Amino acid sequence: MLLKNNNNRRGLFNRFLDFVERAGNKLPHPVTLFIILALLVIVISAIAASAGVQVSYERFKDGQPEMVTVTAVNLLTVQGIRQIFSEAVKNFTSFAPLGTVLVAMLGVGVAEGTGLIQASLKKLVLSTPRQLVTFVVVFAGVMSNIASDAGYVVLVPLGALVFLSFDRHPLAGLAAAFAGVSGGFSANLLVSTLDPLLAGISQEAARMFQPGYVVNPTDNYYFMAASTILISLLGTWVTERIVEPRLGIYEGEFQHEEGLTTLTPEESKGLKWAGITLLIYVAAILAMVVPPNGLLRSETGEVLKNSAFINGLVPIIAFGFMLPGIAYGMAVGSVKSDKDVASIMSKGMSTMGGYIVLAFFAAQFVSYFSWSNLGIILAVKGANFLKAAGMTGIPLMIGFILVSAFINLFIGSASAKWAIMAPVFVPMFMALGYSPAFTQLVYRIGDSSTNIITPLMSYFAVIVAFAQKYDKNVGIGTLISAMLPYSIMFLVGWTILMVIWFILGLPIGPGAYITL
Repeated sequence: MLLKNNNNRRGLFNRFLDFVERAGNKLPHPVTLFIILALLVIVISAIAASAGVQVSYERFKDGQPEMVTVTAVNLLTVQGIRQIFSEAVKNFTSFAPLGTVLVAMLGVGVAEGTGLIQASLKKLVLSTPRQLVTFVVVFAGVMSNIASDAGYVVLVPLGALVFLSFDRHPLAGLAAAFAGVSGGFSANLLVSTLDPLLAGISQEAARMFQPGYVVNPTDNYYFMAASTILISLLGTWVTERIVEPRLGIYEGEFQHEEGLTTLTPEESKGLKWAGITLLIYVAAILAMVVPPNGLLRSETGEVLKNSAFINGLVPIIAFGFMLPGIAYGMAVGSVKSDKDVASIMSKGMSTMGGYIVLAFFAAQFVSYFSWSNLGIILAVKGANFLKAAGMTGIPLMIGFILVSAFINLFIGSASAKWAIMAPVFVPMFMALGYSPAFTQLVYRIGDSSTNIITPLMSYFAVIVAFAQKYDKNVGIGTLISAMLPYSIMFLVGWTILMVIWFILGLPIGPGAYITL
């Protein structure tokens, strides 16, 4: 079993997590599980289509609202079966996490293969107080969403390595980082790439009720900045009080390395070269972003919307690891020619074989679910249920959070869900006197909290693959049991913060308030 505790006195919650773990451990291999889920979607789509299941809702097209009707699509028809076979390769190659992971790993693999990551972790061990390590890992995970999805493939495996460097269980570090990156996806001390995306959808929905209404990307900033600290503290508490004690002592093949008490002269020299290289690289990127006519800005001069900077964050980050990694390798002698760099890259990519296999079947399942329209139907049904409940005030907001959290289990994309839900909830809440910015804020709480417990989240399979490096028995159910305490705590803690904010009537962003 993945989660262990030698203490025989088990609390009710721990026994519940043990049950989830045992059930998870009885599940098939993740590859097999995705195959089963894909087959279930095909069968359910046929049943739903035969029953005539459909929903109608308002969406945006070219900035204008339009009413559409979505019907469950039967994948067991001749056309559906042909699509399943003919688009299998396309499903795989267009699976969003696949390219992100592989491109990022080109850079991270060089940094790890030359020894830069190990030396950097050694530096971290020597300079960070042990009692702050968990907080730093969770906080870094939360802040990583400034780089969109890159935190999943950079911060999560680094969290495991950081904990291992401190003689702590690597899977506890992986869980802490994953909780920060995904569970706290909406929180940040800076405006992230998600803010303008959601604000644009909210603005269009608001104009259905009040023409000309403007929603700014900074409208949730005050609340999300406070949420960053809250999520970091809650993630730290859950890691140290629940997750890590249940894991017990790590006895896997990756053990803490000796000699972490000091940096060797070669390592110090390599870190210096790597640091200088990174500074030069960052300066070069800034030179292409900061000027109004910067090369990496969009054609309209924007940085956070449709720009080469945002669209190219993954390769930018990959080179941010690769170039310092090469500089470090040259300084310490692990890189002597371009052949060494290519060899290190190949070695790093060879470790991704298991993930690539998993990604193929995960991609088929996600595609089938999308083709069937079952996710959209569930989202609209949930929204209509809440709309018909007749609640107001705090109960209404809590209900909205729970509906968002539930729908998030079936539709992973924050913007895709909001595009469906905003036309329903934003005008409805405006009619009750609540601002679109506040409606968006409440949605983001539910949307983020359950990211870490749904296999439908695009990067869930990636995290499983990372975890299997340290324990080959890790499966989807096991990971869910490890992440469930974070999800519950984030949902409860974030909701309490929202209620306090609501009662005090605090501004939620610059010039943005709870009420209209």
